[in-house]
Amino acid sequence: MITSLLVANRGEIACRVFRTCTELGIATVAVHSDPDADALHTRTADVAVRLPGASPADTYLRGELLVKAALAAGADAVHPGYGFLSENADFARAVQDAGLTWVGPPPAAIEAMASKTRAKDLMAKAGVPLLAPVDPANATTADLPLLLKAAAGGGGRGMRVVRELADLPDELTAATAEARSAFGDGEVFAEPYVERGRHVEVQILADAHGTVWALGTRDCSLQRRHQKVIEEAPAPGLSDALRATLHESATAAARAVGYRGAGTVEFLVDAGGRAYFLEMNTRLQVEHPVTEAVFGIDLVALQLRIAEGEPLPAEPPAATGHAVEARLYAEDPAAGWQPQTGPLHTLELPPGVRLDTGYVGGDTIGVHYDPMLAKVIAHAPTRREAVRALAQALTRARIHGPLTNRDLLVSSLRHPDFLAAELDTGFYDRNLGELTGPPPGGQLAAVAVALADAAGRSSRFGGGWRNVRSQPQTKTYGAHEVHYHRTRDGYTADGVDRVVSVTPSRVVLELDGVQRQFDIAVHDGQVYVDTPAGAHTLTPTPRFPDPAARTVPGSLLAPMPGTVVRVAEGLAEGVEVTAGQPLLWLEAMKMEHKISAPASGTLTALHAAPGRQVEVGALLAVVTGVPTDPDAPEDESA
Repeated sequence: MITSLLVANRGEIACRVFRTCTELGIATVAVHSDPDADALHTRTADVAVRLPGASPADTYLRGELLVKAALAAGADAVHPGYGFLSENADFARAVQDAGLTWVGPPPAAIEAMASKTRAKDLMAKAGVPLLAPVDPANATTADLPLLLKAAAGGGGRGMRVVRELADLPDELTAATAEARSAFGDGEVFAEPYVERGRHVEVQILADAHGTVWALGTRDCSLQRRHQKVIEEAPAPGLSDALRATLHESATAAARAVGYRGAGTVEFLVDAGGRAYFLEMNTRLQVEHPVTEAVFGIDLVALQLRIAEGEPLPAEPPAATGHAVEARLYAEDPAAGWQPQTGPLHTLELPPGVRLDTGYVGGDTIGVHYDPMLAKVIAHAPTRREAVRALAQALTRARIHGPLTNRDLLVSSLRHPDFLAAELDTGFYDRNLGELTGPPPGGQLAAVAVALADAAGRSSRFGGGWRNVRSQPQTKTYGAHEVHYHRTRDGYTADGVDRVVSVTPSRVVLELDGVQRQFDIAVHDGQVYVDTPAGAHTLTPTPRFPDPAARTVPGSLLAPMPGTVVRVAEGLAEGVEVTAGQPLLWLEAMKMEHKISAPASGTLTALHAAPGRQVEVGALLAVVTGVPTDPDAPEDESA
C-alpha cells in the first residue's frame, strides 16, 4: 500500500497528482529546483526536497537525485508526471531498484516504446499501420515535406517541419539540440509530413491481470509548434469503423509490450480517413482531464491502484457528454509564440469549469520551464455546449500579468471551422492572422481607464467641484486617444453617450442605450480591464518619452529572457548578413527561438556568445544597413 508519494516533476502536473493523493490519504513529497523554491507545487506538498540548480539537466532530469530525494523524505512510491524522465526506462528501474513503487508502466514497456523508431518497428510487427520512415541523410525533394521528431520524448520539443531540402541540415541540428536539452537524448528521426492531417489519440489503461481499457478517443489537432493547444473528447466526426480501428490498434499496441498503467496511443488521420500510428506515450498525458470528464473517472487514482496491484473492472464505465480543454500559455501568438515572463498578479476563472494549474496570483512566471500557466476544461452534454462554456469561461477569466494566448483560445473556439469540427494540424497556419487581431472594444476600455484614473487622482488629491468648466483632458493608451471633461455631475467623454458611474476600480458607460461595465486593476504600470465581453491590457503612453529607451537602428534585442545556445557559424563583427538570415538561437522555456537579421547589411556589433544568459531587451547584435545607389558609377580605384 502506497502511503507517501514523491512526484518527480513540477508545476501543474505535480499539483494535479498531489490533489488526488490528498483525497486518498497519501502523503505528498515535492522536489524543486532553485527557481521553484516557492512554486505552488513546492508549497502544496507535505514536504519538499531541494534539487540544487536551475536548468532541467541539473535538476528534474537527474534521476539519481530524484531517487535520493524519495528515500530521504520517506516516500515509498514515485509518480513521474509527464515530460522530464516520465518515459525513461533507466529511471523507472532505478526507482524499483531502490525498493520504491513505480507508478507507471514496466521499464521494459517504456523501453519498447520510448524510442519512437523502435516503437514503429514493434507496431509494424503487430500489424498497426505506419507512415514509411525517411533517412534524413538520403532525403530528396520527392520526400518533402518532412517532419523531424525527437525519438525519446514528445511535447513538440525536437520537432521541425522541413519544406526545403536546403533547410534540412540546420533544422536537423536544431531539432537534435532541442531534443538533447529536453530529454537528455538527441536522437531524431524523419517521416513524411501529412498536410491537413488530424491528431487523434486513444487513452489506454491496463492492469497487471490482463485487462486493457481503451477509453475512447481525443482530438488534439489544434497545435502550435507541434504542441497541443485545444483538445477534446471524444474526437468528433469519426466513423464508427475508424473509431473501432483506433481502439483495436491501441489495445494491440498495449498488449504487444505487456503494458500496465495509463498510456496514450497517438495516430495521424489523413484527409481520406486513414489512420497511421505515430507513437505511444508511456505516461499520463497533459490532456487527460477531458477523458476523466467524459468517463467520470480519476486517472491518477487508477494509476495508483494499478501500481498497488489492484485489478480493473472488466469493462470501463460508459462515456457521457463531451469535454474540451484549452491550454493557457504565457506567450504572444502574434509574435511567433514568444514566451512571456514576469509576475502573475491575478489568475481567476469563473465557476463551472475545471482549472488545473501550477500557478496562483502572486507567483512569478520564470524562464526555465514550459510557459503553460493552466488548463481549463469544460464538460457538457454536447460538444457545442462544452465549447460555448469553455469560451465564455475564458472570456470572463481575470488574468493579470504577462501576455497570454487567452484571446487566441476564445477566437479559436468560436471559429466557424472549429465549431463545424473541421479540424487538422494546419488550423493555425491558415487562420493565425485573423485570430490574433486586437480584441474589439479597445477604445471603450481606454475611455473607462482614463475616467478611472481621473477618479483615482481626484480622490487622492481632493477634487472638490469648482463652478468652472474644466479644461478638456486627453489621455493616450497605445493607439487609443481619450478626450474627457469633468463636470458638476461627474464626467463626460467623447465616444460614449453617458458616463453612468466612475470609481478608481469600476466604470459603467452607456453607448447606444446599452450600459457596459469595466473592472479595472493597475499593476506595475499596466492597466488590466475586465468586462463580460472580454479583457484588455493597456499601457499609458507617457507625455515625454524617455530618451534612454531609444535604440540604435538595426539593433537585435532579446525578445525574452533566456540563454544563448548557438551562434551562426562564421558570425563575427564585420560580416555581411542578409535580411531574415538566422544569426543566433536563444533557449527559453525549454524551446529554441531563432533570432534573424532585421535587414541586410553589416554586423557591426555582436554581444552574444553561447552560454550567455540574457534578459528581455538585452542588446544581442547590431546590423547596419548599407544603402546603395544602382545608378552610381562603379568604383574602379581598387
